Amino acid sequence: MTEMLTALADAAALPTVSSALLLSMLLAPVAGAVAVTVSRKKRAAEVATAASASLMLVLAVALIGAVISEKRISAFGELFYLDSFGAVVLLPIAGVGFISSLYSISYMGRQYEHDLIDDRRIIRYYQGFNIFLLTMLFVPVSNNMGTMWVAIEATTLVSVLLIMLYTKESAIEAAWKYLIIATVGLSFALFGTVFFYYANVTAGADPESAMNWTGMVANSKLLDPNIIKVAFVFVLVGLGTKAGLAPMHTWLPDAHSEAPTPVSALLSGVLLNCSIYGILRFHIITSGTLGAEFSSQLLMLLGVVSVGIAAASIYFQKDMKRMLAYSSVEHMGIVAVAVGFGGFFGIYGALLHIINHAIAKPLMFFASGSISHKYETKAMSEIRGIIKSMPVTGALFLIGGLAIVGMPPFNIFVSEFLILSSGFGSGQFLPSALVMAFLVVIFAGFMRHLVRMVFGSPKEPGKRLPAGMAKEDEGRLAIVPMVILAGLVVVLGFYVPQPLQELAGDVAQIFGQGSVAVSPVEGGASG
Repeated sequence: MTEMLTALADAAALPTVSSALLLSMLLAPVAGAVAVTVSRKKRAAEVATAASASLMLVLAVALIGAVISEKRISAFGELFYLDSFGAVVLLPIAGVGFISSLYSISYMGRQYEHDLIDDRRIIRYYQGFNIFLLTMLFVPVSNNMGTMWVAIEATTLVSVLLIMLYTKESAIEAAWKYLIIATVGLSFALFGTVFFYYANVTAGADPESAMNWTGMVANSKLLDPNIIKVAFVFVLVGLGTKAGLAPMHTWLPDAHSEAPTPVSALLSGVLLNCSIYGILRFHIITSGTLGAEFSSQLLMLLGVVSVGIAAASIYFQKDMKRMLAYSSVEHMGIVAVAVGFGGFFGIYGALLHIINHAIAKPLMFFASGSISHKYETKAMSEIRGIIKSMPVTGALFLIGGLAIVGMPPFNIFVSEFLILSSGFGSGQFLPSALVMAFLVVIFAGFMRHLVRMVFGSPKEPGKRLPAGMAKEDEGRLAIVPMVILAGLVVVLGFYVPQPLQELAGDVAQIFGQGSVAVSPVEGGASG
């Protein structure tokens, strides 16, 4: 009897704990933004942002632990919902957000010291940085698909202000291009979301809760197939624009190359995941209604096109950050192809790839930020001998480059191997062969640039740098974040931690079941 009462008490306490953790996680970046606004001091803004990001990471890890244990949690009725799929997206948001907050102290500090930004702009940067993290956090925890759309749109509005921080003509042009293209794309996604809602209501769902993902999935077999086909096409085009899938990717190279480097890392490593996450949520509903073939074929098509366009663009690229941006187009395409292949290894590989890319790409952007600052250029033809002038950064840049092109024994090789194995194993020979051919071209192009930059004959850094820094790396706060990411790149190439395996395995089951019926308990958790 005592054991039963204890179990009931634990079950009653869990919803309260989950709600408190989730709310606290969302409030952490809000507190950081408020502290920055109140202090109006550079040092205080740096400390407040790093502290709020570290708190956000701790709370996110605690929530993910609850998801691993309970499989899914909900809070505040049906407002918030987090399952294994959301946890896989939440982890990079919190992790890369924290690492970027540390790197920002060094990178933005150097920008400030060289008078590239003033007091007003650096405060604006840290305000925007915190709010940007908040908008992304809302994406994986939103049960209401309309709320998720609002969160993704909010990420656009906040990140536009960060991209144009320097108020250069090129940055303003890139920001406006991003704003216009992404907003038009998200308008299509809104139409698609409304169509999904309409299909759910006409299937008999309560209009007040018909926008909830849990309800849509539970009713997926009852939805009108014709409406769902149109709805998914709208969603794929709309959110695919924000995810950087070709041919809707044209904003991405400009925006990612002009943004401050820590923001570029968040844009490529995390924000694109949020949009892919939205597409795949709707893919699960669509598969429950139509079967997996319709949406899988569309994902496969856009994925192959994305990898192909990235291959051509990377090979002939001249700008370092633009090359990394096109690499993000490639990897989002690989994720789309993997989900199109389907099967356990396809989905498992896609989930690992989301995490692997979120680790390797910020490493590359951080290293490129330090390199471009020292050489005072982003033109790859002007950057030579990094390993001699910046030994630690050069080594880390080389590790990141080898990882990003899928070389063993680094982490991306593992997920790409699983994805291609799934493609050939499921009989998708043509798309698998095309992706493999494009990856060879990307490898050749990327390595051509990488080897020249790292091992070429060094050129003298810009005159504005102190003479004592001519053969030194940047400060510790620039190196430590890169070392952490490089360590993860190497470790995940040999070993996938058990909690991560459980999450990816659970997500593969969610995709495989398609019409899995999950109904969150009011205000609490269900397992």
